[in-house]
Amino acid sequence: MKRRDRILKAFRFEETKRVPMDLGGMRSTSISCFQYAALREHLGLPKSLPLIYDDFQMLAIPEPDVLDTLDCDVVFLDGKYSNAFDERPNFKYYGFNGRLDAMVADPDSYTVLDSGTIIKDGKSMPPASTVFDEPHGGNAFDLDNLYRVDLEDFRRKMEQSRITPQQLENLAKMCEDARKATDRAIFLNGYELPLDFIGGIANGTMLSILDPDHIKEYHDIKAEYYAENMEKIITVVRGNIDLVLTGNQDLGTQNQTMISPDAIKEMWMPYFKRVNDAAHGAWSKAKTFLHSCGAIYDVIDQIIDAKFDILNPVQWTAGGHSYKEWKDKARKKLVLWGGGVDSQHLLPLGSVEDIRAQVREVVEYMKKDGGFVFCNIHNLTAEVVPEKISAIYDEASKVE
Repeated sequence: MKRRDRILKAFRFEETKRVPMDLGGMRSTSISCFQYAALREHLGLPKSLPLIYDDFQMLAIPEPDVLDTLDCDVVFLDGKYSNAFDERPNFKYYGFNGRLDAMVADPDSYTVLDSGTIIKDGKSMPPASTVFDEPHGGNAFDLDNLYRVDLEDFRRKMEQSRITPQQLENLAKMCEDARKATDRAIFLNGYELPLDFIGGIANGTMLSILDPDHIKEYHDIKAEYYAENMEKIITVVRGNIDLVLTGNQDLGTQNQTMISPDAIKEMWMPYFKRVNDAAHGAWSKAKTFLHSCGAIYDVIDQIIDAKFDILNPVQWTAGGHSYKEWKDKARKKLVLWGGGVDSQHLLPLGSVEDIRAQVREVVEYMKKDGGFVFCNIHNLTAEVVPEKISAIYDEASKVE
């Protein structure tokens, strides 16, 4: 069995002897660069500095030998990088002010302040931090000035976002080369529709109540161009990828959806569906993927109706619904990608033995009737030591 066959069986809701597994198929299933070198050492692999392909979340590219050792079944491809190939020639050394020996795309893009804080693209990483952040976490809070988008200006900007023939040609070639280079499933991401909250979560959630028509107009413009790009992309890569990230927006908090399920149904899902319809229309076998964190159990049926095939990160620890309830609601209708272990509490704080026990319990239930790909709920963060990382994949692989 080729590794991607496990993934394809999951898409068909067929069980496999060993559950399909992912590390780094997209940025929210990846690993912190602060643990990557230590993980390689723990796995007995040659020393190698992390290749940081996301220096906002400080994520390392999981290289093929790591995927081999953990027996993972997916590679990512985003039009710029892919772990189907050796990307080291595209990176240069940077030491992060003595904190981390790593390889980055552009060492000159970082500035170190006297305090030791590192600045890049307006975001900062203080000495005690392991990720970059921006003021207010990117969500300014100004109740006196409700922000709206200049929709005419926004449409002009979206006109500039049309994918070019040269970009399509390059992407098609990259996907073709990746298909020849690996027997893993190829996960295309980087072209998804991000239906963000206008002006940040505080502003955007208020706007959803006070001016829902503005949100719908904004989403309508955005979806128009993303759907057009998606149709062109899927047309040229069909047959050389296995799934595609089509939607990205966190819609849940730790306890409930950020806005009401009815508001999500009205203002978010029709626009996601437009992009999914474009993907499926270009290739009936396209498998569409939504990334949405938080307590979104109450909108799983909406996600299915919006023609998503796959949901991630399956944050069953939020909102008071068990992983069994998530599985039962999605069973044979929606592939659950993630949810393999409690990432906020047990994984960073629990013992290896307790972590193994939970992984086994979750996988035994979630793999029934197929439709499940194992990985952590979101990234493996800098707090998660290699012994725990290797344990979750080892334990998941033993469940039959």
